[in-house]
Amino acid sequence: MLDIKIANDPLLLDYEDRVRVNAVNGPEWFSEIRSKGFRAYSEFGVPTIRDEEFKYFPLNGISDWKLGHPYGVTLTREALEATGVGKIDAVTLVFINGEFSPELSSYDALPEGVFVGTLAEGAEGFEQVVKDNLAQIATYQGKLGSTNDPRFVELNNALLSEGAFVYIQKNQTLERPIHVVFVNRAEEKRFTVAPRLLVVLEENAEAKLLESHIGLGGDYLSIPVAEVRLAASARFEHDRFQQETLSAYHISNTFVHQEGKSVYTSNNVNFGGKSARNDVNAYVNGEYAETLLNGANVATGDQVLDNHTRIDHALPNCQSFEIYKSILKDNGVGVFNGKIFVYEDAQKTDAKQTNQAILLSPTATMNTKPQLEIFADDVKCTHGATIGQLRDDAMFYLRARGVPKAQAEAILVYAFAAEVLDKVTIEEAKSALEAVLFEKLA
Repeated sequence: MLDIKIANDPLLLDYEDRVRVNAVNGPEWFSEIRSKGFRAYSEFGVPTIRDEEFKYFPLNGISDWKLGHPYGVTLTREALEATGVGKIDAVTLVFINGEFSPELSSYDALPEGVFVGTLAEGAEGFEQVVKDNLAQIATYQGKLGSTNDPRFVELNNALLSEGAFVYIQKNQTLERPIHVVFVNRAEEKRFTVAPRLLVVLEENAEAKLLESHIGLGGDYLSIPVAEVRLAASARFEHDRFQQETLSAYHISNTFVHQEGKSVYTSNNVNFGGKSARNDVNAYVNGEYAETLLNGANVATGDQVLDNHTRIDHALPNCQSFEIYKSILKDNGVGVFNGKIFVYEDAQKTDAKQTNQAILLSPTATMNTKPQLEIFADDVKCTHGATIGQLRDDAMFYLRARGVPKAQAEAILVYAFAAEVLDKVTIEEAKSALEAVLFEKLA
């Protein structure tokens, strides 16, 4: 029996039953992660707008939800391919409501030194690698400041079940992209799902991965956690696409640990969710490493799209470049909080951060907060934030040439977002995201 009072937390009401189901996935030592996560989360419970980190991200909509059992839902290949990103030629892992779907996955015939599979499979073949990294990267322990809120990371740990594991060994390059697809569909009841992704690249390894979160109907809460470890000189492009249903909540956390001369590129594209939040945290623990964080967000109707980024420069001679763009229409709300911490030893750090937003209606709102904390004296750190509307002269130019207003607006908005989408080098993924963007704007 649980020894902590949980009666008032809607996300923990059925926790014991859920854990009994999850325990069949993975080795016995996963239970240690679940137990520790449960205790850490239940100490505080669901955040409110009184919590500084969730000031603009109300969660009152889930106050009457119960932590239901999401499994047993099936999906056809045709339905997957209709999502817009389901036809990408890639090494593919598909999870439906958090449950692995081998029928829709294709991850065989991999080159030597490359593993792509489930966490349970990875724990069998590479137990020490999984033990050394799972729930070890996704932490703020030992880092400067205390402004981040880890409770949904802890809740994901408490619900640890099936997940994806990518392991690229030393000097190996995976030419084909990897596609990890998390599909959610609520049929009879609401539920909470906790997707998990662990990526480990050894020295001088290279890979590209698209992480997709797709909603096909219903109300649910998705709280994914991704952990990425890059050894020295490793190179990893992490493209991420979020299009949950417009009645769902999506709260994700990505944690990256970089060693010297590694390159991490994050391209974060967010179109879905009633309320969606993405936290990206990069800890730069080696000299001459490079971190690139890019984001494109489109909120329409009453959507809330919230992005929190954090880069910890712990050692000298590193670079980080960050650009997040938001397109807000109707009553859409955008939030951006970008933190950069430059540690005392991180001399010669070069960090640049840009946040831009276009408001397509007078009722759209953007809340932006750049945050720099610098403890070194020989650095170059800049940040900028702009919020505006489409230029009248650009609209006039297109309208004068016979372009309808809606199409002219879509062209200009696409040009605004293209700076981020162009950074996606998986060509099929880029084309799919462009198509979804035009559909969203229409």
